[in-house]
Amino acid sequence: MKKTLLMTMAVASSLAFTSVANAAENNPFGLVYKGAVVENVKGKVNIHPVTYTLNGLKIAANVYTPAGYEATKKYPAVVVAHPNGGVKEQVAGLYAQRLAEKGYITIAADASYQGASEGTPRNVDKPFYRTEDIHGMVDYISAYPGVDANRIGALGICGGGGYTLNAAKSDKRFRAVATLSMFNSGQVRRNGYMNTQLDSIQARLKDASDARIKELAGEIGYSGNVDFDALTDESISKIPTDLYREGMMYYGKTHRHPNSTFRYTTSSLMDLMSWDATDNIDLINVPLLLMAGEKADSLYMSEEAFKKATGTTDKELFKIPGATHIQTYFVPEYVDQAVAKLTEFYGKNLK
Repeated sequence: MKKTLLMTMAVASSLAFTSVANAAENNPFGLVYKGAVVENVKGKVNIHPVTYTLNGLKIAANVYTPAGYEATKKYPAVVVAHPNGGVKEQVAGLYAQRLAEKGYITIAADASYQGASEGTPRNVDKPFYRTEDIHGMVDYISAYPGVDANRIGALGICGGGGYTLNAAKSDKRFRAVATLSMFNSGQVRRNGYMNTQLDSIQARLKDASDARIKELAGEIGYSGNVDFDALTDESISKIPTDLYREGMMYYGKTHRHPNSTFRYTTSSLMDLMSWDATDNIDLINVPLLLMAGEKADSLYMSEEAFKKATGTTDKELFKIPGATHIQTYFVPEYVDQAVAKLTEFYGKNLK
């Protein structure tokens, strides 16, 4: 039971960080990352909360515009997809802001059924919707004043990385595709993290099927439930994998946001467990950059995707020296390295 709970939680970070407790309340835009925009000042990077409709749902997003932005000029753009359990105000917002500082118009949106976006039941996490969310961000940002629709890149973080790879297989509006700490949600939900649940696949699929039946009667079941208020440093320290141990700290304590949750509808596993981010990945035929922490226990997923991405010869697996999965979300030296690599990558391919 304890093992199953640990393996169904979701991603993030520990060690020594500056506490940002209550940051969501203190920042007018709800942002919880260090160095976040606190007010829109002329001549600097600005943030613009927006909403748009996707498949009948109102999607909540933040658009970041670069310093000196003028709607009459033309800028390259990047869409940023957040991790599983995450929201736009956390790491996705950090990278969106950092890229805006480099001259890009960026967008980070809450996934359908999650965060501040509409959709019921809450916290549905199905590959179709998560992929559509990325297509939807492209739809919106392509028409944003100042965006050059011929110069759009993608950045997917953690679970958003796997879904970004999926979106890029068919969405040829992307000129360049990048991921950070890519998490293949289908593979992990099916096989367990680091392939630790191979012996229970059929039983878990049966549970998911039963949960769908119960949903028809109005009973919504959830997996990955974590009581953040009950987390203690001692209980977190006992989690064996870096990803989940550091994730508990990042999402539950240091970068906590009220809209962020690890839970997802159990019935979602019917879709997740029969899906894989790397299926048909050879359809990606544009420059591809996969970034991951050198010490991340999730590195194997980026390595597998890199090997299977045979549709492009312009590809790179960039291992951030010394970093674990979650540390790429917030530790300045690792974020700086990732942003520098992204700036080089997009600068070359979104000319």
